[in-house]
Amino acid sequence: MRYDGRLKKWNAERGFGFIVADDGGQELFAHISAFPRDGQLPTLGERLSFEVEPDRDGKKRAVRVRRAGAVPAARAHTANRSLCLSRSGHDQRKTGFGSKLIVLAILAALGWFAYSKYANYAMKIPSAHQSAFAPAAPATRAEPVLSTPPGFQCDGRKHCSQMTSCKEAKAFLKNCPGMEMDGNHDGVPCEQQWCTGSFAE
Repeated sequence: MRYDGRLKKWNAERGFGFIVADDGGQELFAHISAFPRDGQLPTLGERLSFEVEPDRDGKKRAVRVRRAGAVPAARAHTANRSLCLSRSGHDQRKTGFGSKLIVLAILAALGWFAYSKYANYAMKIPSAHQSAFAPAAPATRAEPVLSTPPGFQCDGRKHCSQMTSCKEAKAFLKNCPGMEMDGNHDGVPCEQQWCTGSFAE
């Protein structure tokens, strides 16, 4: 059973004093160890609540002393735990909201990546379609390749008098620069010497 009272006497040097209950009872011995360990020293006249137990000599003494308005340790623990739980719940709600934001950001990034890939693919399809049906470029006409007799080489001869046949004269005219064997520039060299009559072969 708890009683209410006031601290009537206190010896700070020896760490003990006396409490008087409000109902006008006797003075009860109270040791410093019976007070809460909250760093506050007992002060004369302060309101206290306490329980009563006999000491080794059978005399009554005040134990488990609490200051007026102080929350019991069990209640304080419960209140602190409730506060922690409420804070942790608030933190969990914050964490859950942050996680949702992160997931939404990742989904948005994936959607944008997929859309950009699709846009690039869609742009490539028309160009490939057009290139497949584009008209073919006209084939360039290949220039005829002049046949050179085996073992032929320009050796500095450029006059008809230096040739041995019409065939040789034509080969020199076609393949060697600076020839002087086609006076009328009709593409037939040495018309008077080699490329007339039976020599024209």
